[in-house]
Amino acid sequence: MTIPRTWPGAVTATLLALAPTGAAAAAPAMVGGASLTPVPFEDLPGFPGPDADAALGAFRRVCAAPAPALPQPAVVAGDPAALSAACAAAGGDVPDATTFFRTHFDPFRIERPDAGRAGFLTGYFEPELTGSLDPGPDFSTPVLARPDDLVSLGPGETRPGLDPTLRAARATADGFSPYPDRAAIEDGGLGAHAKPILWLRDAVDLLVLQVQGSGRVRLPDGRAVRVLYDGRNGRPYTAVAKLIVQEGHLPLEGLTLARWTGWLRAHPDIAKRLIRANAAYIFFRLAPVEDPALGPPGAANAPLKPGHSLAVDAGLWRYGLPFWLAGPLPGAGPGETGRLVIAADTGSAIVGPARGDLFVGTGAQAGIAAGNLRDAIGFVVLLPKAAPGGSPR
Repeated sequence: MTIPRTWPGAVTATLLALAPTGAAAAAPAMVGGASLTPVPFEDLPGFPGPDADAALGAFRRVCAAPAPALPQPAVVAGDPAALSAACAAAGGDVPDATTFFRTHFDPFRIERPDAGRAGFLTGYFEPELTGSLDPGPDFSTPVLARPDDLVSLGPGETRPGLDPTLRAARATADGFSPYPDRAAIEDGGLGAHAKPILWLRDAVDLLVLQVQGSGRVRLPDGRAVRVLYDGRNGRPYTAVAKLIVQEGHLPLEGLTLARWTGWLRAHPDIAKRLIRANAAYIFFRLAPVEDPALGPPGAANAPLKPGHSLAVDAGLWRYGLPFWLAGPLPGAGPGETGRLVIAADTGSAIVGPARGDLFVGTGAQAGIAAGNLRDAIGFVVLLPKAAPGGSPR
């Protein structure tokens, strides 16, 4: 398939803006405390998995995407000039996806210092909810737009007088202050800055939407709209499901999304307290569902491909890098020994060099699959080969 050659130039400009001056950077020996050990493609059984074309499509979408709203640190692994060259190559005729990845990338096994421990993979999904553009008896919980006084902070960025652990600030006439937590927001702490874009049936649906970061909402007239992440209050995230288990309300074994959300609805007073214990609060914007087969845009601004888009630690890895997940995944086909995926998203709980969150799709079945995906698995990163005239990575 041929992609118009107009789009690689845009990503080239974005990536090169982050590139160090002079020759391309060398491949790092370590990332996030883990060593990178070169490994031949021949030592990756089953590479590139059953659907290299899907991985190539996911890679192309990241290449074509606008720059992320929050730029990544320039020091993340994955030389931008070399990655840009791979994007440009993907924009031409690529008769064979497997050959493309072998030609433009070199694999490195991510080996953590605690030898014998593999990486950790979880799953996430796009929930399908019901809602309304207007409040009513069946839809009483607002989904809030990004407030105009919210200042999002990138990695390592802070503001005078603000706790450096906070990832957002509130702009005031006197400077900056911590943004209100969930309880304060629910109690009206945003005042006129709180502007609903949509209404859901209850606080549990809102929590699910905020945990996943986006969703599709079916309106009363049958139309579907997409609700996309548009900022957070910068407060630390606490998993409500974990609190339910810690307090002894439900056992960890067999704890599914349906079970813990059903428990919250059956115990509204306790639910309110537990939900408020999660100080983090997410704001959203509306968008059309342009391609029902794809998920929402991830942090890299590219639509997510179910089964082939991976959320990574964005402070360590550059968006667009391919990863080989070495090991059978739940739902894998016969003989599948690994899968090629593309870094296209991030998340506050995705921390570390051998940590990933796989986007599994949209709807209830995807939610079940995501909830069941908590597996130890090997991580191999594919770093781009040097751009013409440059030194290796």
